[in-house]
Amino acid sequence: MPATARYLLKLYIAGHNTRSERAIVNVKHICEMHLNDGYQLIIVDVLEQPQLAKAEQILATPTLIRALPPPGRRVVGDLSDTERVLAGLDLPSKLEAGPEFGSGNT
Repeated sequence: MPATARYLLKLYIAGHNTRSERAIVNVKHICEMHLNDGYQLIIVDVLEQPQLAKAEQILATPTLIRALPPPGRRVVGDLSDTERVLAGLDLPSKLEAGPEFGSGNT
């Protein structure tokens, strides 16, 4: 994991289809908007690497796992609801961060 990464996320998909592509786009958007550069995302196609899916006990796709920091958390199914994904993985929301220091509001 890169030194700047605070979160390790694993997205499990099944094949290259519309549902998988939508999951990838949604997760990347969530990461870019809420985690900045503090994450590493690993995408695993369970059809190409079934042993990894078995090791993580993946029963349905898409499944997004926050592997680090512990404890691990997962969200299964539709990943289009940003707040549900953030809450399910216990990830920070930009809404929680409040205004940035030096934003001119004094």
